[in-house]
Amino acid sequence: MASSNNLPNHEGQAVPNVTFRTRQNDEWVNVTSEDLFKGKTVVVFSLPGAFTPTCSSAHLPRYNELAPVFAENGVDEIVCMSVNDTFVMNEWAKDQESDNVRLIPDGNGEFSEGMGLLVNKEDLGFGMRSWRYSMLVKDGIIEKMFIEPEVPGDPFEVSDADTMLNYINPQAKPAKVATIFTKVGCPFCAKAKAMLEDNGISYEEINISNSGISSRTLRAVANADTVPQVFIEGELIGGSESLEAFLAK
Repeated sequence: MASSNNLPNHEGQAVPNVTFRTRQNDEWVNVTSEDLFKGKTVVVFSLPGAFTPTCSSAHLPRYNELAPVFAENGVDEIVCMSVNDTFVMNEWAKDQESDNVRLIPDGNGEFSEGMGLLVNKEDLGFGMRSWRYSMLVKDGIIEKMFIEPEVPGDPFEVSDADTMLNYINPQAKPAKVATIFTKVGCPFCAKAKAMLEDNGISYEEINISNSGISSRTLRAVANADTVPQVFIEGELIGGSESLEAFLAK
């Protein structure tokens, strides 16, 4: 099946049969396509390189964030694929705290080549890398692919987590996420975090200190000097009392 690009779309076909060389607990472990896909529903997203800007700031984090919602909608595993070696992929997983996504090194580009999506990125000094795409695979057969348009640069328009989730279930409701500014030893901060947890809202915590992120940063983003300051889905809620009132609604 041809895509709207000149890049191949393999919907209805089996994934390439490849053995990936991975490092787990300081030992070499071979992982095969069968290990990844047999008898499972798997979302795969492939990208040009670990630690690169779009991949680190948006592509991987959002899949990691939405992993529980994918699981609720029948997805057994989310796999991130890149033409990088296993050492790079393992370090990237640590850096991204990617607990909900399995990072697989397509070090020799065999899987990407089998997909017909190994492309030359010499202009970026990358050599041969995977084109950015995502796909839904059921028991080794590709049901759906979202392939980025064949335009210069590194397009990121259709292979994102929200597009894939919408395909799987248009009624799926991603859980709310929060950011909370705190200080060590602050009882109101502890109360606010407990409220978020009790309401099933995952959050990132940003600690205010004299070094690093300071009270000046807090004033710049929240127009406030006190902690906690809670944002939900980018909306400033405020301190613990404001959060309690918001959640009561």
